Amino acid sequence: MSDIGPYHSPGSPEYAEATASFQLAVPVEPAGAVTARSVGEVVAAVAAARRAGRPVRVSTTGHAMGRAAPLTGALLLRPLIDAPVRVDPQARTARVPAGRTWGEVLPELVRHGLTAVHGSSPTVGVIGYLLGGGISFYGRRFGLAANSVRSLTVVLADGSVVEASATEQPELFWALRGGGGGFGVVVEAEITLVPMHRIMTGMAVWDAAEAHRLAPVWQEWTRTAPPEITTSLRILSLPPDPHLPPFLAGRRVLFLDGAVTATTEADLPAARRIVDGLLAPLTALAEPVADTWAPAPPEALPHTHMDPPQPVPFRSTSGLITELDAAGWAKVLDAGPHLLAIELRQLGGAFAEPGADGGALDRFAAPLMYYAVGVAGEDTARDVVAVRSAFEPYLTGLTAPNFVESYEQPQRTYADEVHARVERIRRDTDPTGLFAGDVAPVRA
Repeated sequence: MSDIGPYHSPGSPEYAEATASFQLAVPVEPAGAVTARSVGEVVAAVAAARRAGRPVRVSTTGHAMGRAAPLTGALLLRPLIDAPVRVDPQARTARVPAGRTWGEVLPELVRHGLTAVHGSSPTVGVIGYLLGGGISFYGRRFGLAANSVRSLTVVLADGSVVEASATEQPELFWALRGGGGGFGVVVEAEITLVPMHRIMTGMAVWDAAEAHRLAPVWQEWTRTAPPEITTSLRILSLPPDPHLPPFLAGRRVLFLDGAVTATTEADLPAARRIVDGLLAPLTALAEPVADTWAPAPPEALPHTHMDPPQPVPFRSTSGLITELDAAGWAKVLDAGPHLLAIELRQLGGAFAEPGADGGALDRFAAPLMYYAVGVAGEDTARDVVAVRSAFEPYLTGLTAPNFVESYEQPQRTYADEVHARVERIRRDTDPTGLFAGDVAPVRA
């Protein structure tokens, strides 16, 4: 039981609110928990934990709750800062308070003809996504989302509030972007925005029986694809949900989605041609059961990928990989029959380019990332192991932090020399290890 103000004890409504998590398969049972709605409340919560000698863990949406160590004995701090998103249309920047999701932030941006290098799910928290690198359907043109961060406001272990940027606290700013957590509580991020008039987005769907013919053709297309387009190829096995389209409900399908940027009206015809170039070699082999690729407003993009809108219990595996050969496709496409999705995310383009003032993680050299996920249970547990085994010959040994959702899963993001620098900055910033429980383990 927690008797540390302002942290609330298990069983209280405040505790339930602070421990709410999108990931229902991971127990969220800290010794005490609090929701902080101002920077001052964050400072007070950090100070209380420091006086009590208790470790602090930080979470907002809980998507990555399983990535770090269990919460046993820790105090959970959930920053949901009650402040507006502040957009500067002339400077093309936005300041986003902690706790906001992309679904909440995007409407504030698009009214100015701007958007962010955001994720594919509207329920994901902005801050955690940015600190984990950030893989966007705009990424092959604009790079990792972490490279769009201009500054971060952080509450440190000693209670001080600092602004980290390229000119203020530059070492901390470097480490925060992809360093793996454990530096403090980020309460606001300033990000660079990009102009976006329209996008081409949607899905093309085939029966899964066509995957063995079509998947290698898609991979061949990715080798010369223009940077304006980023795609995802998935084997989906969805339940017979009446809210799903009939061509998806209760079926196993091959699902190709993504986006093409059209920053101005004049760019839209070129975007259409890019989509035609993507689909033409595939539809020549097999007629899709559905094709919804079309022009759309930028705010439609977080719904293209059809991520679940409500919390779910899930297990997953992921990694950065090299291209698959014929034997690899045969194994991968037949693995994981009980999983909801086996995904290949297209990288390359600007994803592989270092940021002009990048952080600890500023690029991915691999051409592809795989991600496999299912509803938590024995069948999923077996399939996750089988899928990872199928991808084993193609693993680069590195991972994308935002897609690591298990403490036991291998997770390594950068080279040894980068890791050593991150650890030095972390020790200097939090010498007593108040936030050490939030550090993602580096495991090959």
